[in-house]
Amino acid sequence: MLLKKPLATLLMLAFAAGAVINAPASAAPEGTVAAAATAPAFDLDRDVNLALKTFDVPGIAIAIVKDGKVVATKGFGVRRLGNPAPVTGKTLFEIASNSKAFTAAGLAQLVDDGKLGWDDPVTRHLPSFQMADAYVTHAMTVRDLLVHRSGLGLGAGDLLWWPTTTFSTDEIIERLRHVKLATSFRGRYAYDNLLYIVAGKIIAQKSGKSWEETTRERILAPLGMNSTTTNVDEMLKTADYSAPHSKINGKAAAVKPMPVQNAVGAVGIQTNAEDIAKWMQVLLDEGKMEDGKQLFSVKQAREMWSQQTPMTFSEPKPPLAATKPNFAAYGLGFQLRDYRGRKVAMHGGALQGFYSRILMVPEEKLGVAIFTNAENGPAMTALQWRILDNYMGVAPTDWIRLYAEQEAEMHKEELARQGKLTAARAARSKPSLPLASYNGDYNDAWYGTVSIRQEGGKQLMSFSRTPDLSGTLEHFQHDTFIVRWKERNFNADAYVTFALNPDGSIEQMKMAPVSTETDFSYDFADLSFTPAKKP
Repeated sequence: MLLKKPLATLLMLAFAAGAVINAPASAAPEGTVAAAATAPAFDLDRDVNLALKTFDVPGIAIAIVKDGKVVATKGFGVRRLGNPAPVTGKTLFEIASNSKAFTAAGLAQLVDDGKLGWDDPVTRHLPSFQMADAYVTHAMTVRDLLVHRSGLGLGAGDLLWWPTTTFSTDEIIERLRHVKLATSFRGRYAYDNLLYIVAGKIIAQKSGKSWEETTRERILAPLGMNSTTTNVDEMLKTADYSAPHSKINGKAAAVKPMPVQNAVGAVGIQTNAEDIAKWMQVLLDEGKMEDGKQLFSVKQAREMWSQQTPMTFSEPKPPLAATKPNFAAYGLGFQLRDYRGRKVAMHGGALQGFYSRILMVPEEKLGVAIFTNAENGPAMTALQWRILDNYMGVAPTDWIRLYAEQEAEMHKEELARQGKLTAARAARSKPSLPLASYNGDYNDAWYGTVSIRQEGGKQLMSFSRTPDLSGTLEHFQHDTFIVRWKERNFNADAYVTFALNPDGSIEQMKMAPVSTETDFSYDFADLSFTPAKKP
């Protein structure tokens, strides 16, 4: 999920959201293919340090397991810019949507226990569960919660939990019934977070304890993942954790953590390289732990890595041709694809200031985890291919250079697109109404209230349940404004457009991200506001 990022993000989202496996590749500069052919041999320390410098990432942690052994759990760079404390194998990172696999595993344990079935109706376990469509409500199964084929649009409803909101988990689930469906049920893949929140609620309901307690007792403790936390506030009390970093005006800066405890089923885990190595080992060994016991059954392990929902992928440009998969699908908490003839089970994660990637190649008994304290996808993508190529015996490719060039080209294209829009606007146009007439409260069916007020000579927009989502309105053209958020690290400024009734009163207010780099979890385009009725 998240944020308008320096183009790098689009690459990350290709893996984290899964909408496209390979981000659209731009034409590579002359010499790229030759550079790839003459890449130096793999060297983990050199490659990671080069990625830190090339992609402006403060810190990275790497875990590699191979043939049942831990090959590496190392840290590189620093935990926080301006502070020399290094990232180590023990440094905690938020891993965001890589938490989804833990939720899938928790449900798999309940299936093993006979407490639910993958194809049980959700309403059997959560009678109050309701989607916007009655048929979908009753047809939705536990399996459907995990496989992104519900009919919801990409990231639909994410503003209920991101940035940090005051909605409870139960409130989010209750408001799901007001989020409109974008496609037919089970019609196509579209990544969502809300249904993993529902899945986490089912785990809590069936276990009689919270998702956090259940995950600690039934997964983390048995695996000896003793440093891993299920609460950002808990992480902040430890001695070795990383700060999140975002780009502000194009430059990386440390930013405040954003707790999202109402969405733990989707994004609740904070862990380190040493602990995640244990997680990858049990996954690669089909649920078997070091003591010979099964964390979950072999049957469920195979179910999680079985294709459930087909995914589309784009055609890469020639320099990236080797990254093109022959198939792409979503399993249960994992994306599935192939690379150089081998099946890969993987996932990405993105929250403010943190990106993560976990990949496993079952046939090679190989697992790779990459954690970063920055919002940069190409750094991870370049490193993942370097590491996989090395262990799969493939001639080295200069992926770091290739992805750096692609990132720069994509960002250049986005700036040009925005420049054209600005140049084409009716700069001399004025709003149809006096500015004060746009002030007031506006209601959306699933989010609730957004307010526009005059303060200190400026018009401020504020989301009632999202304390940090507040910004200043600037006129763009006609009845369209741009809201500039006070938290500049959000990098998610949005158009705000008003439609008028024949009598000149405001009928509707709509929003849309200014940049194509804005993370999909800022789902402003899904909001439809109408003026609140005055008492």
